Amino acid sequence: MKKRSDTYYLVVGMGRSGMSMARFLHSKGFCVKATDKDPERKDAAQELNDLGIETQIGFHDQETFDRANTLVVSPGIPLDIPYIRRAVDSGTALTGDLDIFARYNTTPIVAITGTNGKTTTTTLVRDMLEASGIPVFMGGNIGTPLVEFLMQDSTARVVVAEVSSFQLDLARNFRPHVAALLNLAPDHLDRYTDLKAYEDSKWSIFKNQTHQDHAVINSRIESFSSRTRSIASTLYEFCSGPQKKISRGAVVDGTSVDLILPDLLKKNSAKISCKDLKELPGGHNRENLAAAALASLCAGASLEGISSALARFKNLAHRISFVREISGIQFYNDSKATNTDAVVRALQTFDTPSPGKRIILILGGREKGTDFSALVPVIKERVRLILAIGEAAPHILETFGSVCPVQVKTSMAQAVNAAHETGRSGEIVLLSPACASFDMYDNYKDRGNDFIARVRDLETDHG
Repeated sequence: MKKRSDTYYLVVGMGRSGMSMARFLHSKGFCVKATDKDPERKDAAQELNDLGIETQIGFHDQETFDRANTLVVSPGIPLDIPYIRRAVDSGTALTGDLDIFARYNTTPIVAITGTNGKTTTTTLVRDMLEASGIPVFMGGNIGTPLVEFLMQDSTARVVVAEVSSFQLDLARNFRPHVAALLNLAPDHLDRYTDLKAYEDSKWSIFKNQTHQDHAVINSRIESFSSRTRSIASTLYEFCSGPQKKISRGAVVDGTSVDLILPDLLKKNSAKISCKDLKELPGGHNRENLAAAALASLCAGASLEGISSALARFKNLAHRISFVREISGIQFYNDSKATNTDAVVRALQTFDTPSPGKRIILILGGREKGTDFSALVPVIKERVRLILAIGEAAPHILETFGSVCPVQVKTSMAQAVNAAHETGRSGEIVLLSPACASFDMYDNYKDRGNDFIARVRDLETDHG
């Protein structure tokens, strides 16, 4: 028998997403409560209390969970915590931000997911649509919660959303008009039982689409052929390098993105030159560009708008961003690289270095079920020295100690100073951690900003 519930939504987690959700549900006339175990959320709690929303800060109360009609769980909260499991087992409904948004939204959505490149691609899509004269709201995992769009008087004709697997885990009814899957690689294995569960979450972005919708997918994904058989939407594939001839999509080579779109382009095909795109380095960014162009065209962009957006695009912070050169040593910040696949892509961005002039890699942080062995081939080829930081440092030393020299450092300052002292003219110092930042920082941005500050503090008279 279903347990007795009270008619309130319980918002679990009071970060930016949870705060926006609580305010939105309250604005719709629902009774809302919010809870967060972090005792530092007192200011946020007061903000909600002033609206008449009851909060519980610094603890969770099982009865509050059990008596709720619906739990609205923020993306950063694991779904297997005991409070949630017990409440759901006793009959409490469970939902997330994507389904709440979908319930009230009437504007077409372009949704982008994948292991890496989501934020760059989402930003590119926004820029391409806006350059084509289409007003856009951009939000989701990129920073601004989607329900913020529902609380403002917006003229946007398209919502462009970066979507994470954590958000998709709770999406039952979310249906984007255009959905893009950029790539898949092991990640977040501390939250998923295995790689298949993580991949299932990513692929679910297409499950509610119909023949009226569009799916943009990297055909190099291993499960592409089997997974796409069940997709009802129109498929647009993209990939790098030579492959079988495609009927609809994009092919990426070293100098261009070739579009084959008989249903979207008057001349059936078009070419986007990549020769002068210094702000989008590396083959992975060519794929991001291809996905963004396809998604934008599906949402109504023009080729002229796409070209204009690319000409003005500036690379996002903490993504293989050049910081400074000192005595011929170039320092790059790639703090956003929180999994091994992203680090491989970053290392492959740079021209293959000659012996004696290689990459010094700052690696480490908090692991997410990380398999560092996936990095062995590219590190053997390109990395002269690893500077290991954070909780993962012992694992890094164990994995790579026989591959290349590894030094364990206890802080970013120590790592940057060691890179400066041992670096040689012509080498690259790259912060590309393959780990989360939460052992030492609030987020990857704080980690990247610390790296930048330490590099800028270095003396210029390197010997």
